[in-house]
Amino acid sequence: MEKIAVQPTPATNRTVILDSLRGWAIIGVVIGNYDHFAEAGNKIEHAPNVISTFLQYFIGYVVAAKSWTMLSLLFGYGFALVMNNVVAKGKNPVPFFCRRMFWLLILAFTNSAFWFGDVLKDYALLGFVLLLFRKQSTKTILWVVVAMVLLVPFAAAYISYLKLYNHDEAKSHFMHLYYSHNWIDLFVMNLKGTYYTEMINPGYAIIAHMIMLACMLLGFAAQRIDFFNRLGEFKKQLKIVFFATLLFSVASNVAQSFIQKANPDFFNWFKPYYWITLSTMICILCGICWLYLNGKMQRFFTSLQAMGKMTLTNYMMQSILASFIFLNVGLGIFNTKPYWFYIGIALLIFSIQVGFSKWWLSRYNYGPVEWIWRQLSYGKRFPIHKKR
Repeated sequence: MEKIAVQPTPATNRTVILDSLRGWAIIGVVIGNYDHFAEAGNKIEHAPNVISTFLQYFIGYVVAAKSWTMLSLLFGYGFALVMNNVVAKGKNPVPFFCRRMFWLLILAFTNSAFWFGDVLKDYALLGFVLLLFRKQSTKTILWVVVAMVLLVPFAAAYISYLKLYNHDEAKSHFMHLYYSHNWIDLFVMNLKGTYYTEMINPGYAIIAHMIMLACMLLGFAAQRIDFFNRLGEFKKQLKIVFFATLLFSVASNVAQSFIQKANPDFFNWFKPYYWITLSTMICILCGICWLYLNGKMQRFFTSLQAMGKMTLTNYMMQSILASFIFLNVGLGIFNTKPYWFYIGIALLIFSIQVGFSKWWLSRYNYGPVEWIWRQLSYGKRFPIHKKR
């Protein structure tokens, strides 16, 4: 195995806002993942609840799909950063990144055994695709992003029109294992769920991957201008984009509601879901960056930064904890409680992880999973304990 004589980014050189944005995205991931357990399994009716209703609308508009798209953008940015590090040392980045994505795929397989909504596998596979753009100009990359984003609503509608995928039939292959009290059944269920609901589902395999790749390439292009390290120079543009995307998101959601009532057949030809998702995600990202530049809420950003430095560890831990909390191998409380309960559990887990991340990083250089992945990627050992 070729040794790569480069070092990962030292903790002292990390960009605070990047880790803070990753930390914010992880809030959305745990909320979005845990909210699925409110309706998983045999349907149970719960009494109407004002708090639950509010949370469902809020999460639908502000959280759903915004976190993994933001993480995709940040993945592309981080990918470009590490690539620059490798190239600066006079090394060929292709073998290094192939190895790095291979080991991420192995971690993804492990996580998929606990959670069949795992997104690491998608990042790992698209990481190989990103290598094809490493020598392309920023202009070319941005044109590819624009083309994919413009195409998505029509492609999504066309794939839906073809009726190539049956959700109920797909679930019949694995949902009977969902109720098992056996860990092996749980692992089989999740791996089958990953295959049947994502890998062979054209709506996910094609459309979701188009969006992920577009976000990654946008992050890749942003790193070309060192965007997050020059954030102060773009404060005016951040405000403009924040208000523009906020207006677009609100107007699009309102328009979608009216069109749905007046002419529901319209969405057989044009599905704007991901346009709304991306505009909302960019609005949130710009808002967080703007807030960060104002220098307020330092404790908030410190907490997010700790989570963001251990994104991989915290993400995988959320999946493992979900099995113990919600499924029959653990407490078995899927769909038995009102909706707000599952959101509360997600926020509780996040709060615990913030404390754990701060404690861990005060003693160690990297999160445990990050440390393992770095060593496998670079083909050498790195000290995990901080020097006293």
